[in-house]
Amino acid sequence: MLPEEQEAFELRLEQDEALADAHAAYEQLTADLRWAAGHDTLRLRLQALDERMNQRGDALERAHRLVQRRQRRWAVLGTLGLVLLLSAGIAAWYFSRPDPARPARNWEAYYQPDPGPTVTTGLLHTRPLLSEALDQYQAGHYPAALHSLGRVSPAKVGADTLLYLRGLILLRGGQGNAAQLYLRRVSEEGRGELARRARYHLGMAYWQAQERAQALATLRAVAADSLSPYRASAQKVVAARVLENE
Repeated sequence: MLPEEQEAFELRLEQDEALADAHAAYEQLTADLRWAAGHDTLRLRLQALDERMNQRGDALERAHRLVQRRQRRWAVLGTLGLVLLLSAGIAAWYFSRPDPARPARNWEAYYQPDPGPTVTTGLLHTRPLLSEALDQYQAGHYPAALHSLGRVSPAKVGADTLLYLRGLILLRGGQGNAAQLYLRRVSEEGRGELARRARYHLGMAYWQAQERAQALATLRAVAADSLSPYRASAQKVVAARVLENE
């Protein structure tokens, strides 16, 4: 509307009451329409925001449930792993434990070792090489003990003693076949205490080498010898019948 037309219209509104009422009604209507449109837009925006909040809440709930499922799954797997580990440990213990109804059949379960002479200060000064060999033997260093024993002179210790100690070291080192040669020679020398000791260890050397018949015969002889320091140990083997029916 041109300025002239606008002035004319406003003048007419001042003069025509009906036109003024109609114009006021029109202005009110347009204002109401603008308010309604704005209110509806706000409502739509609030509705959209509410929907987004609901979607975010649903997503958070799904994520929470997923985390809980994973935690439960790991808890179940951890429990199963622990149960399996405990079961394996119990099974290993059960199958490895000695059965009271069946005696142990390993020669070491019945073996009574001879630690050899005690390394005293006097022995250390008078026979240092022998003391070194005995220390190594008693510490479980069998190859080193054999090497040191080989440097000992039979004139200072005695040939039978050296043979006996070499047989002991070989036996403890798992060389039962080699030990038999030295222990047999000492056991055949006579009926002294050293021969009686050698006879018991010879029987155990047979057993270690899986020569069970010879082991049983030798240990029976030891068990029947009232003067043998190993009589009780040999009797235990014979009574257990672990060398029979093999």
